Amino acid sequence: MKIIGIGNVLEKDDGLGVYASTYLQKNYTFTPNIQIINGGVEGIHLLNILEEAKHLVILDSLELNDKPTSIYAIPAQEISGYGLNNGGAHEIGIIQCMDIMELQGKEVPQAIVIGIVPAEVTFEFGLSQELTEAFESYISVVLQYLQKHNIEYQRKEKTITLEKIIYEVKRL
Repeated sequence: MKIIGIGNVLEKDDGLGVYASTYLQKNYTFTPNIQIINGGVEGIHLLNILEEAKHLVILDSLELNDKPTSIYAIPAQEISGYGLNNGGAHEIGIIQCMDIMELQGKEVPQAIVIGIVPAEVTFEFGLSQELTEAFESYISVVLQYLQKHNIEYQRKEKTITLEKIIYEVKRL
């Protein structure tokens, strides 16, 4: 299984997937081991990673007509083929990668998008107060999904806060 966090950290809540994947990588160990990838806004450049995956979890913010902080788990196949742009070009890219694989006759990974409705998508680092407060609930949903698929997790002894992760990403 692979986890890909996607989003644009320059656009506040749109960067949620990047922060979430980094948070999981820094604060948890998984058995069996899983690959956690910061996909950022790479889109089509993630094609090779998708081709190697059997099961994929995509972490992202989703522009849906719902209240901010609403969390969704949507099978990627339900999004595929519709050309949806739910908040940024990166989503089109990763979904289009799976469409390309299908057109080429390649096996498409079982994929789910675990997303959260953003409160603010503006040109600013960090997360809105609403998403900051909902972040642990979002991570909990991701961990529950992993556990449901026989991936056990253990919180590391030494952890790093969301605020520290945002600070470190901003410095890069």
